[in-house]
Amino acid sequence: MRDIPDPGFVGDDGAVDPALAVALAAYDDRPEPLHRATLAVFQHARVLVPVVAVLGEVEYDEAGTGLAREKTSDMAAVLMQGADGRQALLAFTCAASLRTWNPEARPVPVTVGQAAQAAVQDNADALLVDVAGPVLFVVEGEDLRAIAEGFTLTEPTPGRWEWVRSES
Repeated sequence: MRDIPDPGFVGDDGAVDPALAVALAAYDDRPEPLHRATLAVFQHARVLVPVVAVLGEVEYDEAGTGLAREKTSDMAAVLMQGADGRQALLAFTCAASLRTWNPEARPVPVTVGQAAQAAVQDNADALLVDVAGPVLFVVEGEDLRAIAEGFTLTEPTPGRWEWVRSES
């Protein structure tokens, strides 16, 4: 029997982290001044990246009826394209939010850093969090790249935010 490595989320029941829920609720009330404060909490969270089945090859009925059936399929993370053409990797703070968006998607628990790295590797412009609610949160640009590169957002003095290299 093979051992499956521990992904680091032992006991995770799929619920949103209570501190993150509070930060997102505050952000929902006043998004502009609270994006950085919310991001400071969010960067340490576990998120669920959805994977869905994507049709690989199709096989047609040999009897000539033209009926097609799935021959192979792959699992893929989901990128969403906005009206402006930019792409974002989807992530969810909890299983309930993911199920609201797509009950067929499979949740893959990862750190926000891992999700940001995946977004950057897929040439996505953003990490789109909880697209189905309850609170939509977007991480993009410098913030996305900083998290992907292992930086941590800190507030050394009130109202002054800066990215610092995380100690490993």
